[in-house]
Amino acid sequence: MLRFFKSFGYAILGLRYGFKTQLNFRVHCIALIAVLILGCCTGLNANEWLWICMASGLVIVTELINTALEVLVDLVSPQYHVKAGIIKDLAAGAVLVAAITAVVIGLLIFIPKFCHAT
Repeated sequence: MLRFFKSFGYAILGLRYGFKTQLNFRVHCIALIAVLILGCCTGLNANEWLWICMASGLVIVTELINTALEVLVDLVSPQYHVKAGIIKDLAAGAVLVAAITAVVIGLLIFIPKFCHAT
């Protein structure tokens, strides 16, 4: 049971590393806070919150996986290698797709809220 609780500590260390070292992770976290505040102010229903949570989680998870892959690639290939660059580009592309998906979901949810408010 102690190992189980220690695993949470390691996960927190990973989140802290991502936040301290990755500008994009911090930007995504700030965007998440803004979306949560906007969601509270516009009175999202449970279904809308579900989509926001899924989209936000997707972005945060892909950003963390991207960071892990970058660290791993730097470890195994300290000198530049074409394939190492491709791996990093693919991981960054995954984050971009997740972020675009989240933006589209956000727009689909929030635009009607503002159109009906006027």
